[in-house]
Amino acid sequence: MRKSVNYIRLEFPSRSSNEGFARTAVACFASQMDPTLNELEDIKTAVSEAVTNAIVHAYPDSIGTVKLKARICAGSVLEITVKDAGRGIADVEKARQPMFTTGGEERSGMGFTIMESFMDALTVRSVPGKGTTVTMRRRIASRAAGQR
Repeated sequence: MRKSVNYIRLEFPSRSSNEGFARTAVACFASQMDPTLNELEDIKTAVSEAVTNAIVHAYPDSIGTVKLKARICAGSVLEITVKDAGRGIADVEKARQPMFTTGGEERSGMGFTIMESFMDALTVRSVPGKGTTVTMRRRIASRAAGQR
């Protein structure tokens, strides 16, 4: 486990109205790393997908709890973890395939693919009947170093 420089923890009911709150809270927290606007948008999109997955798939017929943690780790790495205690994923590898969904025809099945494309690393751990933990990492390059 990486040592964190700073962190936040949030816990909220799996209501769709809390998705916007979660993405904004993480963006506000990440802003201390001086990301570009594009990096912030990428982070917000990935958080939105992870939280929406927990709301829609973990608790399809009830309201449960979503736990979110964001940490700033050594090396300017932002780590975001979204955890639920919902129904879990029977086959994580299958669920990570583009276009796969258990959420009905209104769902695109692109959540994990989107998270992967906007973050540097994505880990999904799940136990059927016990819940899912999604961990995402993104390095925020220092603008002071002239890398942008």
